[in-house]
Amino acid sequence: QVQLVESGGGLVQVGGSLRLSCAASGRTFSSLSMGWFRRAPGKEREFVAAISLSGNTYSTDSMKGRFTTSRDNAKNTLYLQMNTLKPENTAVYYCAAHTEYDSDLLYYTETYEYDYWGQGTRVTVSS
Repeated sequence: QVQLVESGGGLVQVGGSLRLSCAASGRTFSSLSMGWFRRAPGKEREFVAAISLSGNTYSTDSMKGRFTTSRDNAKNTLYLQMNTLKPENTAVYYCAAHTEYDSDLLYYTETYEYDYWGQGTRVTVSS
């Protein structure tokens, strides 16, 4: 079992920044490939960013340069730095863990590739 707890969400103005955290427990964090997803009001859950065991990262084109994910294995924590926030970034943000080992280099972008999910943290960007 892996437990994931997100934090750091809140209300921010357009153009502002937030850093989300995801604290993991129950399994060696360095063995988990991790990802961030979000669900905006009335929409399906969508991929935001992912990071491999070795630290390779990937995010969608619309978020590159503004959203950056990182991990601190010593602290068992995943981060999502979000800059220049826009109203369309308003959503509940979830972190997720992929537990099966495939490669140190691989990251995952589909919801079905993840085994454990946090409860989410709400981000609201006001204009």
